[in-house]
Amino acid sequence: MSETVLIVDDEKNMRWVLKQALESAEFEVMEAVDGKEALASIAEQTPDIMVLDHRMPAPDGMEVLRRVRADGATFPIIMLTAHGNVQTAVEAMKAGATEYLTKPFDLEELKIAIDKALKMRNLAAEVERLREELDREYDVEGIIAAESGMLDVLDNVRKVAPTVATVMLYGESGTGKELFARAIHALSERSDQPFISVSAGALPETLLESELFGYEKGAFTGAVNAKPGRFEMANGGTLFLDEIGDVSPATQVKLLRVLQERRFERLGGTRTVEVDVRVVAATNRDLQQLIAEGSFREDLFYRLNVVPLYIPPLRQRADDIPRLVAHFLEKYKAGKRTLTDEAMEALVTYQWPGNVRELENTIERIIILAHEDLIGLIDLPSEVRLGGALCQTTGTGMILPDDGCSLEEVELDLVRQALDRAGGGVPKAAKLLGLTTKTLEARMTRLGL
Repeated sequence: MSETVLIVDDEKNMRWVLKQALESAEFEVMEAVDGKEALASIAEQTPDIMVLDHRMPAPDGMEVLRRVRADGATFPIIMLTAHGNVQTAVEAMKAGATEYLTKPFDLEELKIAIDKALKMRNLAAEVERLREELDREYDVEGIIAAESGMLDVLDNVRKVAPTVATVMLYGESGTGKELFARAIHALSERSDQPFISVSAGALPETLLESELFGYEKGAFTGAVNAKPGRFEMANGGTLFLDEIGDVSPATQVKLLRVLQERRFERLGGTRTVEVDVRVVAATNRDLQQLIAEGSFREDLFYRLNVVPLYIPPLRQRADDIPRLVAHFLEKYKAGKRTLTDEAMEALVTYQWPGNVRELENTIERIIILAHEDLIGLIDLPSEVRLGGALCQTTGTGMILPDDGCSLEEVELDLVRQALDRAGGGVPKAAKLLGLTTKTLEARMTRLGL
């Protein structure tokens, strides 16, 4: 994708020389004969960099520089002048110039200055992207798997990652689809390039389009500055499109074009942007059913579904649960805290409708709320302790589903059952519940037993 340079100089010959030199270096060149035309040009289309003459009819280069920066534009600006001195250079740099060159200058010197300024801009953008990534919570420790189905998926990840093929990840909410997308990126030849993600289901249609493709200044109310979209940010790297099944038909058409042609226009812009992006999409919905209902384009489906990968839900990965628990205990700094066999068995047998995300939240919660280093059955959330069943008690002492009970009622039932099984012996009942005798006695007092 060629970078756009705006040349602003009132000398026709100088503009011609600069244009020839920059076009030979494969830059796309725009021209402005004075400061007024430069400001109008920027308002219509934001350049990647501007080469700005200092001495021009009003507004001169310094005034243009100040106005552009006052409007919030961040693209690099190289100031040129035939009347350079230290004071003018300092003034330009304070006003927001990226570099300062004095006429006459060598064209190679200008090219080097432009290249350096663009690299600094890209580095700043990457730093900002990484800062945003650090603000988000996601597992960077890798994918934990021992169950055969998951190992098969990981084997396919290793096979597809080095290619440029588009990947479609299928899986229930909370199964870790973004983690798999990151693994595909990390194992690819694009690993040193950006990984950018966007959740289609979290954004309204109009906002999603601007997030994906970016917009020019003035494209809509509130667009005070131009902004690149996620496709541009991911150029050379990987773009993760989560919840692709929630994308509107209108946006589907634009996505199809990008996947076919690798080019698009920003909202409110006319310049075609070309990108080299590897797309990984994900959904928890049945796209074939959406196609049958007419809400998802069949041609887009085939563009995305080049390599489909199916991530199994946690309820089908019982062998992985102890390893995941150990990982989350370490992640949330549980210290010496461990789980009793009864507590671990409850975690393994629970169906986990929220998948790995629910398991992680559960472990974090019990670490915060547990009073002892040994985490027992009583410390688990009631729905996990009872395998999803809440507390209707039969004459046999079995706890059956009922939507209307409180956590205290569940706890009371469990303590009573443990005491019954222990023949009334508190030490034995405490052992059954994975508690110390002292802790159980305190809870019995609180429960009125």
